[in-house]
Amino acid sequence: MSRPESGRPESNRAEMRRGARLSVVQALYEMEIGGRGVVEAMAEFEAFWIGKLVEDIELPKAEIAFFRDLLGGVVREQRLVDRSVDEALASGWPLKRIEAVVRAIFRAGAYELAFRKDVPARAVISEYVAVARAFYEGEEIGMVNAVLDKLARDFRSDEFDAPAA
Repeated sequence: MSRPESGRPESNRAEMRRGARLSVVQALYEMEIGGRGVVEAMAEFEAFWIGKLVEDIELPKAEIAFFRDLLGGVVREQRLVDRSVDEALASGWPLKRIEAVVRAIFRAGAYELAFRKDVPARAVISEYVAVARAFYEGEEIGMVNAVLDKLARDFRSDEFDAPAA
């Protein structure tokens, strides 16, 4: 099988999903600091942020159905998501002590690992490490990688027990 070239549907879908993940993290952050609900955040991001030019920065386009599923799912499953992330974090560092953007990345990644089995675990980890790189240059990137790797092994041990292809 050949690799998808840029501009082909497979490549475009991956880019749109990456845009959705970035938008979900931003929306979760905005919801937390602004006290917005999920319906309001979805509407705002779809109308004014996703794929728009904001302050001379072109924000990425996103697969809207994927964006909605991730954002709505994180909110719907927040107890499980937060408990799982808390357990994956080092002792003495509960989720509430983690910076808000990193917390949003953990929540979105944990939800996707737990509930979106159609996306390989290693791809989920890689995608959220890329999201972390959009916001950080330091140790936060390694922390995102480590915590999501632990969560992936907890939620999807079968993907890690099998030999890599």
